[in-house]
Amino acid sequence: MSVPAQSTKVLMIHEAGLHARPSVKFTKLAKRFGAAIEISAQEEGPWIDAKSIVKVMATRIPKGTMLHIRATGEDAGEAIAALSALVEQDFEDETVEGGA
Repeated sequence: MSVPAQSTKVLMIHEAGLHARPSVKFTKLAKRFGAAIEISAQEEGPWIDAKSIVKVMATRIPKGTMLHIRATGEDAGEAIAALSALVEQDFEDETVEGGA
């Protein structure tokens, strides 16, 4: 039996968008989870691996974009909550905890 995907969307408020520093923080946090995590600038995709720094930086998602996050796996809900909180806090909260 497969675990259904969980998803959310969050407004990108960082002045530089999903650029170098935010991308590093985002992927570093994503890698703490066992869930498969993907992001997209559009609900219909294309979806990219949120654990790949190269792919995340290549998205160049600008400020004001609705960032779509989806995850599948045992800790998908925790991953979605932590990653959306990181974006909502403008990548400043170093205390956002990750699982696995």
